[in-house]
Amino acid sequence: MRLIIAEKPSLARAIAQALPGSGRRQDGYIDCGDTRVTWCFGHLLEQAEPEAYDPRYKRWHLEHLPIIPDQWQLKPRADARKQLSLIKKLAKESDQLVHAGDPDREGQLLVDEVISTFRLGAARQQQVQRLLVSDLTPAAITRALKALRPNSEFIPLSVSALARSRADWLYGINMTRLCTLKGRQAGYQGVLSIGRVQTPLLALVVQRDASIASFSPHDYFEVDACMAMAQGRAEAFRARWQPSEACEAWCDEEGHVLSARLADHVATTITNQPATVSGVDRKQKRQGPPLPYNLSTLQIDAAKRFGMSAQQVLDTCQALYERHTLITYPRSDCRYLPKDQHENAPGILASLADSAPSLRDALKGADSSRESKAWNTRQVGAHHAIIPTGRTLDADKLSQAEQRLFELIARQYIAQFHPAWCFQDTRIELRIEGGTFVANERIWQTAGWKALFQKETTQETPNSGTQANPGALDDIKEGATLWCLRGERLDRTTQAPAPFTDASLLSAMTNIARFVTDAELRKVLRDTDGLGTEATRASIIELLFKRSFLRRDGKSIRASEAGKALVSQLPASMTTPDMTARWEAELNAISRREAGYQGFMTQLVEQLTPLIETLGNQSFTDFSALPAPPGKKATGTRRRTRKSSGGRSRTTGKSPT
Repeated sequence: MRLIIAEKPSLARAIAQALPGSGRRQDGYIDCGDTRVTWCFGHLLEQAEPEAYDPRYKRWHLEHLPIIPDQWQLKPRADARKQLSLIKKLAKESDQLVHAGDPDREGQLLVDEVISTFRLGAARQQQVQRLLVSDLTPAAITRALKALRPNSEFIPLSVSALARSRADWLYGINMTRLCTLKGRQAGYQGVLSIGRVQTPLLALVVQRDASIASFSPHDYFEVDACMAMAQGRAEAFRARWQPSEACEAWCDEEGHVLSARLADHVATTITNQPATVSGVDRKQKRQGPPLPYNLSTLQIDAAKRFGMSAQQVLDTCQALYERHTLITYPRSDCRYLPKDQHENAPGILASLADSAPSLRDALKGADSSRESKAWNTRQVGAHHAIIPTGRTLDADKLSQAEQRLFELIARQYIAQFHPAWCFQDTRIELRIEGGTFVANERIWQTAGWKALFQKETTQETPNSGTQANPGALDDIKEGATLWCLRGERLDRTTQAPAPFTDASLLSAMTNIARFVTDAELRKVLRDTDGLGTEATRASIIELLFKRSFLRRDGKSIRASEAGKALVSQLPASMTTPDMTARWEAELNAISRREAGYQGFMTQLVEQLTPLIETLGNQSFTDFSALPAPPGKKATGTRRRTRKSSGGRSRTTGKSPT
């Protein structure tokens, strides 16, 4: 008998459908003849709390820190004991075990943790096989079942995930207890939770708020040349002045001209003067459709369009996935699709006529034989992009939020079967009385997929210079002489940075590398998921709200007084994303067998003690006048939120990410 242990129920069902046999559903597994398929639902085992190592740790005291386990312990989740016992029983009845976790670091550890509880002998451990599934179509799973590999090949990946898990525990437990106790000494009764991800995220918001508060607006000036094709003709287009290096003394760091007198001088000088076309750059361009969504891009779009929070999007997607089975796995970090899934396109498109009636016009122009760049099997990792499944469901059975998100996902998928957006960009450079002026023009030739995105179908403009009326620059050639009717000074005022919103905060997390100054660390963060993962970002943001470190001001996200006070007390090493980048570099090296678990953990332990001493000597006086968050007390009791069935990440008040 063979036992396949899947990471989640949905994967188990997909594997069972690809196996021969009746696929009889039993309590906790599916019987497929000589193969049984069972499942986890997230981590069935979790790191033990400090009191499991020593009963004294149940109460929080500074003298206990740092808490560093000599022998790490895992314990079954309370809601997972029954399933864990069943898997152990099935394993004893089987002569072949197959690991079917997601093909990533956490997926490898998740099932390896369960297998470790079986206490297999060395010979049997070597016989465990690995099933790598990145596409849930029966054909893809059938291929994967024929290409099983020894699970032992993936030990470094599991060790890397284990190191990450234990490091987050050490950092979160110790620093949260330390800061909470120091806050309590100052009179603050809230939990001051610290995490490798949540704390730099909070610092981003605090720093943005500080930039807004300290911002001092100032006036600056631009100059437009109102151009005609010849003297005596009407205005045809405008060109924007590009200040030269000689003007730097009158400019700010952004290159804005601060002198009204200088701008007036330029405007007067160019009035009623000839202009020479010194350069013409005319390009035909085509742009394919945007890739299908992953979770972060869907959360960002939904926040912009509908004001939905990251958690609302995740919860709604989970309902579309689990309850309605209208979309594929929603916690994906991938925006590509496996090539062999292209053959499903006609059926999926046909189903959308009923499930998304508002998109019927978009469906009329879709050509299912068209293959966009989204179909790229090499780019598909643990999961592929979020797309419709092809199941037909009456749209009236969906809530407003479900309908909105489903239509976003469906429209992004339909766009893959529309032609490219074709346009011509023209950039004209002019010389007028020794100054340089630039005009831009974009002419749409074929709207293509752009027609599906009505709000974005305005005639978009290149960023520099001014936008001419369509066709105004068509016949202009380099060397031609035109006429400047007049110069006009434009008065502007610098704008403060915008407060974070749900969309911009998620975007900052996914593009966190731009907030890191170290080039090597910046590259590491570009090559990874950014700050947090697709599955954890929403819960981390929500945790900061629950801890009352963040607050909402309309659509804006602001730091609370407690959030500001916490960041002000912490050293830069705890409030920047640099540590996450360093960890990721080390963890990736472990997964490639280029570094070891012990070295990584030893380095972290060596950093904890001086960090605890430094913070332990601070008074945390910024918290002395702050009331406790509503309903929150620093009692040392645990508060936990978990993903719904099928997820694996969790956030705890005692060991936050």
